Amino acid sequence: MFVAMVTPFHEDGSLDAEGAQALATYLIEEQAGEGLVVNGTTGEAPTTTDAEKETLVRAVAEAVGDRATIIAGAGSFDTRHAVELARTAEKAGADGLLAVTPYYSRPSQEGIFQHFTAIADATSLPVTVYDIPQRTGTALTTDTLLRLAEHPGVTGVKDAAYDLLKSAEILAATDLLYYSGADELNLPLAAIGATGVISTIGHVAGATTKAMLDAHHRGDARRATRLHLDLTPVVSAIMTRAPGAVTVKALLNQRGLPAGPVRLPLVPADTDLLKHLRQACE
Repeated sequence: MFVAMVTPFHEDGSLDAEGAQALATYLIEEQAGEGLVVNGTTGEAPTTTDAEKETLVRAVAEAVGDRATIIAGAGSFDTRHAVELARTAEKAGADGLLAVTPYYSRPSQEGIFQHFTAIADATSLPVTVYDIPQRTGTALTTDTLLRLAEHPGVTGVKDAAYDLLKSAEILAATDLLYYSGADELNLPLAAIGATGVISTIGHVAGATTKAMLDAHHRGDARRATRLHLDLTPVVSAIMTRAPGAVTVKALLNQRGLPAGPVRLPLVPADTDLLKHLRQACE
């Protein structure tokens, strides 16, 4: 179980590297996280500088040591920039890379293939490609995923495409490691062969999410289903009312854990949302 970790900020909006170390430790020790994804969407990567991204990877890697795997986001719609981020993350201590489909410019499938190949060629780290068309505007096709699977540096997929048929086709035809990138699909994807999850709700419900995955993998379908359904109100509250960075930071701040504010254009949770989040988690 990976947690898609938020990036803690001080109240003035500056990076809180020490807070990130404390939060990373909490997620590993208290929420059963086996890995952390930093500098991703929930980590507000579009609003952090390259220097801040490097500092964050170094800080988190130092805090968790060999207790967890650190995957660093290397996402950009500029291939050269993505390659730079990948190389910097490797030097800073990341164990792997998460690379999102190029967004905004909506490249062709050939352009997407060459983009990911350039990132995979740039370092010795394993690359997980991130398929999330509702944010990027372009879905990875089955054919492109099959081509990428032939590259030794492309080892996994973070799947938030909401296309279980495509996921099943790739799982059946390749050795790619699949990770659910949508918490509402954690169990359905596990049921067709996904390796695990990259979870947003793992900040506050990680132990239950891990227990659900463990129950599934040991063949206890009844318990896995019960835990998955028990988590549904939390998933709904965190993932449907506002961006995950907003809702997770609100919950962490309420619990006295390092999180701090979000950066514009995100805005903090209002009173009604805070009440709804508390009720769901209870």
